[in-house]
Amino acid sequence: MALQSGAEAELLLHWYQENKRSLPWRDTGNPEDVWISEIMLQQTRVEAVKDYFVRFRTALPTVAAIAACPDEQLLRLWEGLGYYTRARNIKKCAQVLLRDYGGELPVDPLELKKLPGIGPYTAGAIASIAYNVPVPAVDGNVLRVFSRLTACADDIMEPAVKQAFTERLQDLLWQLVYTDRKTFPVADFNQALMELGALICIPNGAPNCERCPIAAQCDAHCLGIETELPHRAPKKPRRVEVRTVLVLRDGERFYIQQRPSKGLLAGMYEFPGLPGALSEEEVLQAVNARGLTPLRILSLPAFQHVFTHIEWHMSAFEVQIAEPLSAASAHRNRKENAREGIFVTRTELEKLALPSAFRPLLARYALRPPRKKKN
Repeated sequence: MALQSGAEAELLLHWYQENKRSLPWRDTGNPEDVWISEIMLQQTRVEAVKDYFVRFRTALPTVAAIAACPDEQLLRLWEGLGYYTRARNIKKCAQVLLRDYGGELPVDPLELKKLPGIGPYTAGAIASIAYNVPVPAVDGNVLRVFSRLTACADDIMEPAVKQAFTERLQDLLWQLVYTDRKTFPVADFNQALMELGALICIPNGAPNCERCPIAAQCDAHCLGIETELPHRAPKKPRRVEVRTVLVLRDGERFYIQQRPSKGLLAGMYEFPGLPGALSEEEVLQAVNARGLTPLRILSLPAFQHVFTHIEWHMSAFEVQIAEPLSAASAHRNRKENAREGIFVTRTELEKLALPSAFRPLLARYALRPPRKKKN
């Protein structure tokens, strides 16, 4: 196995100190920053997370603030990151921390795994990065690095393979900490492995072996098979759902509805949708069926959104509605019938979380600030 000695680990640690990225949650000394960032980084790229992390921590700087945050504000802060169950689990976790742990994240990985939203990887990341506990944190980057280091041809998506790598890395950490160097920086070592996978031992292309500090220890590189690894089984094709989205407008107000409390995009607000690609006549019939009177209809450009296992292929129509509701009745409607549909003003809509699936419509009506362009 590569990286069997402290001297080899030092090569990686030196590279990390010279090349690590500046990230808003890195080296802050706050375990909560490790926790929040690791949850955000699940299924999400680092560059996409940075601005969200800063915004989230600015609005909710403490465990108590997270625990008391209203759901609508929480989801609005998370809007665009996807996998919204993560945000709800952060709030649940904060509430448990306040109730059972004095508002602080425990050091013990076994205790961390008891908390909502924290699995084995996240527990290892928090314990090792925040508290320097000698436990592994095996994410996709580390799996890819070790697959190449050991020239492992097994499918890295198999739980048994991940478990085997985790056990081998645990053995290595124990050796580095208790045999070679009792003050070994576990936090930097685990982050160095992740950083190596993100910057050098990259996916979907040839790794940058000429820049790798441990290329001489890499079995795949020595065998010339680094581009063939890691192996992973092909993903199942996503299910395609064809939908028709309705932008119903009551003067300057927009008609939205709340999704069910469980399932995809649970509890979020959305423009109402109907299954299938409907014609104008079918859309008008659907609007009338809601007890609304359409005045005119406009076909909008079609768009798509890709979830992990589903693709939404959406056509869209804007429909102007007659006889605007009064503000009072709209307020009652909001409280009582959000699932069926409510009219909201632009200002009200800005405070509600809508899935990024509707980003083209939000942009069309300037209901969200334009996205920053990456340099």
